[in-house]
Amino acid sequence: MTIDQRDAHLLRLLQRDCRMSNAELAQTVGMSTSACWRRVRAFEDTGVIERYGAQLQPAKLGLTFQAIVHVQLTRHDPDKLEDFVKAISLRPEVQECYATTGQADYQMRILCRDLDAYNAFLEGFLFRMPAVESAQTNVVLKEIKRAGQVSI
Repeated sequence: MTIDQRDAHLLRLLQRDCRMSNAELAQTVGMSTSACWRRVRAFEDTGVIERYGAQLQPAKLGLTFQAIVHVQLTRHDPDKLEDFVKAISLRPEVQECYATTGQADYQMRILCRDLDAYNAFLEGFLFRMPAVESAQTNVVLKEIKRAGQVSI
């Protein structure tokens, strides 16, 4: 899909405030409301726009512990790997998970209520998984930047 300047402007606006009305979007980018609606719909249909949502402040919800966890697997057995991926996908503490190159096989961003909750996640879940050999935790001391937008 080709993105022109008007499309980029439209996508930037939607990333900043997905609750803007179609009429507001159309007026801001200089399109008719019907053309704007069709364009947004095309972005949705092609997957350019994956979903809409609100960005929440974790600390205001009592989620004050955040860590980056580097996970090494015992071996890359396809069945164990599939079980690991499925299990990680279901855990609410795991905010993001990436298969990576380098020393660790996976990098995860974990968000919990506190250190006790994180310890329960490690001991009651992560370290019980047959595929996991080790995990190194880096506690997040301060959030410097949290991007919720893709640069267009």
